[in-house]
Parts: sequence; structure tokens; C-alpha cells
Amino acid sequence: MTLEIWTIYVATVLALMSTPGPSQLLMLSNSGAHGLRRSLSTAAGDLSANSLQMLAAGLGLAAIIAASGAALAIIKWAGVAYLIWLGIRMIRRAKPNDPKVGDTKRNVSLGNLWMQGFITSAANPKAVVFFAALFPQFISADHAFWPQFLILSVTYIIMDGLFLSAYGAGASWIAARFKGAAKAWIERIGGSFMIVAAILLSFRSIARQ
Repeated sequence: MTLEIWTIYVATVLALMSTPGPSQLLMLSNSGAHGLRRSLSTAAGDLSANSLQMLAAGLGLAAIIAASGAALAIIKWAGVAYLIWLGIRMIRRAKPNDPKVGDTKRNVSLGNLWMQGFITSAANPKAVVFFAALFPQFISADHAFWPQFLILSVTYIIMDGLFLSAYGAGASWIAARFKGAAKAWIERIGGSFMIVAAILLSFRSIARQ
């Protein structure tokens, strides 16, 4: 793979990531509620799902995923329901005078935050089809497939991780400067972001049916 092709690929991915999606909104929500350091587990969950989706695309499973309408629908709508439930729970627990708010946030495990990120990304299994359509545009038949595939995959993961971290840092910085009632409103907004993420996923599902 030449530097020119890789540069075009980077520019393409930047354009694709310029609009926040469900994963970015989830990162905003968890960073505002739990801080940047803990919310990095959410980013790790998202990137783990992306890695599996890329691997599936590389192994030629895109056609199988696309053809399995029933399994696709179940995974999609289960993820939507999970995000809505998390968002509603966060909104209901955001009480400015409730001392349990702080304890609740501390009790959220890193594994739970990781799973939120993983499910949000995995709830869009058509990402496998997306990667299967994107990567061939930058892979040359004159060179070995897997080294090129690895470069494209690692580049995407790094860029996505940087984007998620930037969103998280911004949300964490804002949340750290609000206390009391304002802090509760930050959590309500975070819960709302999570619900919006679920709505975006449902719209994508309906639009692609």
C-alpha cells in the first residue's frame, strides 16, 4: 500500500467520522457521568466490537450477515432497547440532593462501561457490510491482502479511538465544572444522549430494511 492511497483512506475516514453517531453520544454520556478515565472502558468496548466486525468482513462474512435478516433484527433492536433503558435509568437517578448519586457512579464497574460500548457498536452488525465495502476501495490485488487489511484496520481503530477520547475529554471537562443541581442536569443530558443514540440506531435499522 502506497502512502498516497493510505492518505486518501485517512481523509475518507475523517469525513465519515465528522458526524457524531451512537458510539460518540454514548462516550459523551459516560464521560460526563463517570469521568474520562473510566469512560475509556466504553471506548475500548466500542473498538473491540469494531475489531470483530472488521475481522468478520475480512473473512468474507459480510454476505452472511446481510442475508441473516432475523438475526440482524434481533441484535439491532436488543441494542436499542438496552440503550434506552440505560438512558432512562441515568435520568431517573440524577437527583441534585441525593447523596446516592455519587455512590451510584462509583459503583458502575469498568466491565459494565465496556459492555455498554461493545453493545452499542455491535448493535449495528451491518458495520461488517460497511467495512467489507470500504476496505476493497484501498486494497490492491497486486499485493498480499492481509497486510493491507491490517493497515486499514489498525488505522481505523486508532482514528476512532482518538475521536472517542476527544469527545470524552470534552464532556468530562464540562462535567467537572458543574456541581449540585447543575451536575444533575449534566447527568440528565447524558441520559438523553444515550436515548438519542438508541433512536439513531433504530432509524438506521428502519432506513436499511
